[in-house]
Amino acid sequence: MASWTLCVVLLLASVAGSVGETRYEKFLRQHVDHPRTLGLTGHRYCQVMLARRQVTAPGRPCKHFNTFVHAPAEDLVATCKNPADAMGIHSTSMPMGITACRLQHKNNWPDCDYQAWQLQHHVRVACIGGLPVHLDGTYGA
Repeated sequence: MASWTLCVVLLLASVAGSVGETRYEKFLRQHVDHPRTLGLTGHRYCQVMLARRQVTAPGRPCKHFNTFVHAPAEDLVATCKNPADAMGIHSTSMPMGITACRLQHKNNWPDCDYQAWQLQHHVRVACIGGLPVHLDGTYGA
């Protein structure tokens, strides 16, 4: 039984490795847009960026919330050095520019309809190995 479990774990690890994206790289793809992509406003920004970054894609339901941080990745990495709260979450020292996207209707791809807010907000991240891997409750909308 243990060898079967090990086999499954190794298989899953090899599949994940073949995709070639670390948790940090996924975090960057889903949440960092620096400098902010120009030419897109409001809900159009969310729809285009979530599709472009493959957060919403064929076969996946629309994501209910997503936040894009408009700050350099190295600023978010530096946040991992700030003291963590009781839940292990690190907060930026200063507010950062963000775009918060909220799904308006429970649709499936490609009909994801988002409302967008541009805010200045403290960014909260979970870190592993000194790198941000999860954006936690940053959106203020």
